[in-house]
Amino acid sequence: MPADLAVIGLGHLGLPLAQAAVTAGISTVGYKTGPESGSLTPAELRRMLSGGFRTTANPAELGRVRTAVICAPTPRGADGTLDLTQVETAARTLAARLRPHTTVILESAVHPGTTEDFLRPLLESGSGLRAGRDFHLAYSPSRVDPGNRDFTPAGTPKVIGGLTPACTESAAAFYGRLTDKVVRARGPREAETVQVLETNFRHVNIALVNEMAVLCNDLGVDLWDVIRCAETKPFGFQAFRPGPGVGGHGIPQDLAGHSGRPLRMVELAQQVNSHMPQYVIQRAATLLNEHGKSARAARVLLLGVTYKADIADQQGSPAHEIAVRLMELGASVSYHDPHVPAWSVLGRPVPRADSLYEAAADADLTILLQQHRTYDLQGLSVKAQLLLDTRGATPTGAAHRL
Repeated sequence: MPADLAVIGLGHLGLPLAQAAVTAGISTVGYKTGPESGSLTPAELRRMLSGGFRTTANPAELGRVRTAVICAPTPRGADGTLDLTQVETAARTLAARLRPHTTVILESAVHPGTTEDFLRPLLESGSGLRAGRDFHLAYSPSRVDPGNRDFTPAGTPKVIGGLTPACTESAAAFYGRLTDKVVRARGPREAETVQVLETNFRHVNIALVNEMAVLCNDLGVDLWDVIRCAETKPFGFQAFRPGPGVGGHGIPQDLAGHSGRPLRMVELAQQVNSHMPQYVIQRAATLLNEHGKSARAARVLLLGVTYKADIADQQGSPAHEIAVRLMELGASVSYHDPHVPAWSVLGRPVPRADSLYEAAADADLTILLQQHRTYDLQGLSVKAQLLLDTRGATPTGAAHRL
């Protein structure tokens, strides 16, 4: 039986969308665009399958749905721009089977103008149909926050920007089945720029607090206490917290190569955030030296190698660069992560600690990179010889904080 919805791209964007659709009672089929990985748990995937969700490798099924949402990944290419290869593949595959009256929505992270100037021509030339007349076309920025149990798709407003008012309303009717609130943008370019603003907002504010972390360490100021006090202000402030680097799939966009007008604040934020793994190494080497040890041949245990707490996704995780730099210094690196059973760096497997407390007690330095819910940080602070907390998650005075 044909599905109502096709989710094209089953990675960090597509799987949560498919999950929300199945939960809402929409018959859904998933179509892979390439080697993708999502952040759903095996139990969540089993519930989706029991709810009727299925995957397919048959592109003909894309021509039997009423709504098709393209969620293909757009990683940063070698030249720093977004790689639209998988979006193009998805568009061409869909276009060859596109039927009149279908609603096509793009959710992939893209530059403003992509829906109209890139996706629309591919769909029209491949189908012989005209967007806005024969089929509906819209953009909706994805608002997925993996591992966050406080904000579900139903409680997260969805922004819609259609090529025409009718396109907007058709997309809004679809998303209205998934969420309590639909926000209509003036058009696809506005909706695409919402995604740019939201992603850059995160990176710029993380960069600010990362710079504050370096400054406060130099001044001997407890940044975590500063943040605790500052977030009591009921207006004009939103708390962000520093860390060893910024991972995830949301790539900051300065738009320099796309519009000719770079966003200088975003460019600077990228520089600040990309320096954080090196700063962690500097702090680690300093701590070892202060305790009469050298980074060379030191036993270093990394805790949490995913980019976000309580998920298995390692996309852009700073743990990789930190491990590489430690190895270059001659350190012996091991790791522990309840969500990552095996981990390789530079093509070599990194030893995984089986007994967390024993490994922390044996290591010259333990570095907390990700505060997974299962970690007993009080117990770790007691067992570890030397603990560097890059997340400010340990009790005050229990560890050296970033």
